[in-house]
Amino acid sequence: MHILLIEDHETVASNIKKFLELQQFVVSVAHNGSDGLEMAMTQGVDLLILDINLPGMDGYTICSMLRNSGKKMPILMLTARSKQAEMVEGLNLGADDYLVKPFDLEVLLARVRALLRRQSTEKAPILKAGKLTLDTNTQEVLKSSKKINLSPKEYALLAYLMHHKGIVLERPRILEHVWGNSDSLMFSNTVDVHINFLRRKLGSDAIITVPGKGYRIAE
Repeated sequence: MHILLIEDHETVASNIKKFLELQQFVVSVAHNGSDGLEMAMTQGVDLLILDINLPGMDGYTICSMLRNSGKKMPILMLTARSKQAEMVEGLNLGADDYLVKPFDLEVLLARVRALLRRQSTEKAPILKAGKLTLDTNTQEVLKSSKKINLSPKEYALLAYLMHHKGIVLERPRILEHVWGNSDSLMFSNTVDVHINFLRRKLGSDAIITVPGKGYRIAE
């Protein structure tokens, strides 16, 4: 799962990013409103953690613009403000949840997981492809009932492929969703390298290469 964090306090952002990455999430960070809005608009984001007080453009404006543009990713707002009217304003603009600073990272994690579960109610929480099973709630991956340990990027890549079973995914599309960047020149072989990592753990036939197009999960 790809989480975008828009937070101008670098220490806070770094702590959140490191903590969530330990929970197998892929986390991209923006430190100002303008950059954050562009990333939210152009990248494949599963959940947005959005600070209210940002340089350049505040969180309320970002939330409103995303919802008006049709973006439906869950939005968790962070702020030092605690006035009820301000909390209501964020929710009325389209935020899904609200967390007042300072907060415990375990509480943040619980909110993140709850929002992602709510988002996936229309999707099966258990993904299957051939001998592979992926539980999106626990992030556990099994092959023929044997647990497979994956890095955060490997998990995000596999989950993306399994969510799109039967569909060939091009490299730029995979880069945008899993790494938050579709610049194929900058990341010329990133996808290929991680596909090879997955094949070593899942089997050489787990992921199919479609020449000239991209990859798809074997069914």
